[in-house]
Amino acid sequence: MDPFTIFAILAAASGSVSARASYVAGRVQEDELKRQAEQEKLAAQSRELQRRQELNRALASNMVGMGQSGLAGEGTPASIALASAKQVGISEGAISLTDKLRQAQLRRQGSEAARTGKLQAASTLLQTGTQIAGAYQGYVQSQTPAKE
Repeated sequence: MDPFTIFAILAAASGSVSARASYVAGRVQEDELKRQAEQEKLAAQSRELQRRQELNRALASNMVGMGQSGLAGEGTPASIALASAKQVGISEGAISLTDKLRQAQLRRQGSEAARTGKLQAASTLLQTGTQIAGAYQGYVQSQTPAKE
């Protein structure tokens, strides 16, 4: 087997291994970011549940306080409590939106990592092909007798 064939085989094998490694690295990073997004989703649900429990306790405490002071559950104190509950609802909505945006960002980063891995793999294969073509051209030139 001539030296060029050996070089071409080794270069192609090396390029293939490098390309596969880039592809796999991108996929691993994508999987990790997807896992982080799922963990963020679970943490957001847990935080929302805790906020709702605290709100319910506060509202119940307010109602008990109003009842003990002889105020009815209607009129101005009830209006204030309703307005407060609406404000908390708006705040929870903003927090929920922030959590969802963070999860979406992690998913986009994962997709981008996979895309980057694929592009790096393709680039490695193209570079390997270019190296082999250049080596072949040099080999052919070295095998042609020089003109005198």
